Amino acid sequence: MSCESGEKILILSDGKPGHVNQSIALARHFDCPFETVRVDFRSRSFKILSYLLDRVGVYTLSLLRLDPPEGDFCAVVSAGSETYYANKVLARRLGVPSVAIMLPRGYRLDFDRIIAQEHDRPPRRRNILVLPVNLSRVEPQGVFRPRAGERYVALVVGGPNPVFGFDRDQFRQALDAVFACFPGYRIVVTTSRRTPAGIEEEIDRYPFEEKIIFSRNPVNPIPDFLASCEYVFLTADSTSMISEAVTFGRARIEIIPLPTRKDPGKYDRMIAKLVELGCVHRFDGRPGTADRKIDLADMLGGVTICG
Repeated sequence: MSCESGEKILILSDGKPGHVNQSIALARHFDCPFETVRVDFRSRSFKILSYLLDRVGVYTLSLLRLDPPEGDFCAVVSAGSETYYANKVLARRLGVPSVAIMLPRGYRLDFDRIIAQEHDRPPRRRNILVLPVNLSRVEPQGVFRPRAGERYVALVVGGPNPVFGFDRDQFRQALDAVFACFPGYRIVVTTSRRTPAGIEEEIDRYPFEEKIIFSRNPVNPIPDFLASCEYVFLTADSTSMISEAVTFGRARIEIIPLPTRKDPGKYDRMIAKLVELGCVHRFDGRPGTADRKIDLADMLGGVTICG
């Protein structure tokens, strides 16, 4: 999987890391250089209009805010509803394939290639590749450096979203259980930009070997945790974090349940499938043995995106 010499992918960004990082991961899987351009609609009404124009095959830059890209490109790649119409507009203008990541709901599914997640229940079509997880490309950066001869367990903590809440008492119980399960291990933790202050306070009460709190130190040690820890515990609120954990390293993966605000939908479908595959274990007070990894490079092996 690689691009021809001189070819470059145009990545459209909606400014959401969980979206643009999937497009970047695709480019890196194909070992392709890329350029990222921010795009959005000029107004909410223009976004609504884009769905109607797509239905009748009308594609115009006038609905969009973006700096027109310069140079030669071999494909346009994007993820997120703010980008899909722009993807079609620019792919047609440049005469290159259009590649949508995640299911582009509301738009015609006539992109040259769609890479969708199984938990979004995409239709089975020739131009749609269905993956059990989000696209990711995990590369350790040396943010966390384990000591030789020590055994490590990591905890990765997200934060509330429209589906999941965080309860301090329940979280404390989970921490108690993790520490009870791993005497003699070095236990490390990191948080995200969404982690509430109250959860950070709970973390500070425990004797972690190392605490990488995003609000105090905005770095990402998760790839390093996956490379060096025997177990990695993740809260259930992020499909991106879970996807990274089951596609890299050899750690056994534990999912910490969270209180739900509404039907967990795609989150529950994704986790249930990964449990079935032996990739994750739902933490119930005792650790499991789930350590199977998904080989995204193999799944992408038959895919072409340029030309």
